[in-house]
Amino acid sequence: MTQVLESSLGLAIEEQRFFCAGVTWERFQVIQKSFENVPGVRLFYCQDVLEIVSIGKLHELISYLIGLLLGQYFLDQEIEFFPSGSYSQIIPGIVEYQADLSYCLGTDKSRPDLCIEVVVTSGSPIKLEKYKLMAVPEVWFWEDGTLAVYYLQSAEYEKVVKSELLPDLDLNLFNRCLLISSPLESVKEFRRHLGTEAIKN
Repeated sequence: MTQVLESSLGLAIEEQRFFCAGVTWERFQVIQKSFENVPGVRLFYCQDVLEIVSIGKLHELISYLIGLLLGQYFLDQEIEFFPSGSYSQIIPGIVEYQADLSYCLGTDKSRPDLCIEVVVTSGSPIKLEKYKLMAVPEVWFWEDGTLAVYYLQSAEYEKVVKSELLPDLDLNLFNRCLLISSPLESVKEFRRHLGTEAIKN
């Protein structure tokens, strides 16, 4: 599905992931410093595992679209939200990462309620673990054209069919709009359906 989307948009998959186990926190900080001025690269650390990800244009497009659609939904539903983007979430010596998008809902908090990650190249060994260590209540992954939602219950993530934080959000519609090749048409289609739901209610 990702290949179909990239073809329709004329974008190439540019994202690559590299992993290294047995990396100390101190060594991670040294490596991190060496990448400070390298654009389009993110470094994650989780319990001695280092992950280096190169970020491509398709990744950024999907991330931005997700933010646009969620913003429309929050406005339509009058949900108070506090976006915190991809700021670094850190437990010194244990974990450091940046989600693509993160939000607090209702009130602003030190830890986001929802983190969203766009995965163009799959295979991360620390995919959910890094979020679990921060006790993020809900995590979304957009991977291979599909949106997967995980909710934290009893200290473990369980894959769920709808968002626990946004139970009225139609995830099938949301994901379908993300796959529309025109960003303008994507947002317009989502807004049309939001208006239809408002009339029904």
